[in-house]
Amino acid sequence: MAAPLIDELTDWLRIPSISTGGGDPADIARAAEWVCERVEGAGGAAEADITHGGNPLAVGDLRASTGHAPTVLIYGHYDVQSVGDESAWTTPPFEPDIRHGRIYARGAADDKGNFLPLLYVACELAREGRLPVNVRVLVEGEEEAGSEAVAKWIAADERGADCALVFDSGMADERTPAVTVGLRGMVMVDIGVRTGTRDLHSGIYGGSVLNALHVLHGMIATLVPGPDGRVREELRAGIEPPAPAELESWQRLKPGDEVIAEVGGRPVWPQAGREYYERNGADASLEVNRISGGEPRTVVPAVAKGTLSLRLAPRQDPVQIKDVMERLLRSAIPEGAEVSFDWHTAHPALSDAESPPVRLAAEALGKACGVPAALLRSGGSIPAVAELMNHGIPTVVSGFGLPDDAFHAPDESFSLRSLELGERSAHELYSALAALR
Repeated sequence: MAAPLIDELTDWLRIPSISTGGGDPADIARAAEWVCERVEGAGGAAEADITHGGNPLAVGDLRASTGHAPTVLIYGHYDVQSVGDESAWTTPPFEPDIRHGRIYARGAADDKGNFLPLLYVACELAREGRLPVNVRVLVEGEEEAGSEAVAKWIAADERGADCALVFDSGMADERTPAVTVGLRGMVMVDIGVRTGTRDLHSGIYGGSVLNALHVLHGMIATLVPGPDGRVREELRAGIEPPAPAELESWQRLKPGDEVIAEVGGRPVWPQAGREYYERNGADASLEVNRISGGEPRTVVPAVAKGTLSLRLAPRQDPVQIKDVMERLLRSAIPEGAEVSFDWHTAHPALSDAESPPVRLAAEALGKACGVPAALLRSGGSIPAVAELMNHGIPTVVSGFGLPDDAFHAPDESFSLRSLELGERSAHELYSALAALR
């Protein structure tokens, strides 16, 4: 791995480009300009685009060294999560530190360290006059906070690309690279329940008045009716089964029970580990993210709050599922309870596992890493990927994240080996995707 790549990453990580609260707009702007400076330094054109509101987008172009080359759009995000309790970090979150083969800093894995090899290699090849494809650069500053500006930019873009490359995902395991062909969408809701003007004494009024927490629990119970953890069939409408190539690649992966055990989890159902890749990539699932209300004393709570997130499988319609979910929740509201809803939706995304960009990318990743690439569906959501696909741009999602990276947590880090694999893979990807012409 080239030492300058580590130096570049260290420099970028020093910018505290927090988008989720507590960040400085000047740092956000500085992180976008950092990207533009690299593109311009390689002979390309770039600008920090603020025409769509929100945090600036770093948008740029690097021209291929030969004519009639295909165009590849590379996407990533420079914004990072807040640091949380800074005392929980071994070293300051914006003072990158290399130890035990890892670089520690907020954003090291999500997404500066993961994405940077795509940008670094494209700039390196452009400076040397060896870039085999035209590269459009799109780096946003709101991925952790909704991706509204980039969605507007993609919708308004008329140039398009022959394909898009996204390094914002992970490997199948420590050795096996992956092409993430599916990303789940989401229906998320904040629920507020009120059942009285104030909390009441449980001895005097309990059993006679509505309890806000009971109401909320009853509403949630309508969505997951059985002990196996699966949501109701109505909430699974539109699910498309995995392609044969996906199923074959899943057989080569680490057993799901091991995946769950590695992170200290416990299966929700005896078969959940065996069904891990289906459940977390090709099915819908509900999580209760938060419930609050009441006091640690003998009261009947008058107010309760909850946050639910329903992950959607590829091909599901978030608007349709949101309506079904709201109907089910409302069906359990007793007379006298006042309930409010605040909804957020995001579309899922699914690539054709047999499409030329996916096949070429899988071959390139396998060549770079020495192990055939797996075709995965991720349980997570990347809003911009769905926008790119809906805009008609075939999109290859990959990356080199690993469970030990602790993204969104204290002591976030990125393996130097992952950084090296990203650099090698970027070289192979640009070379392979030149065949799209």
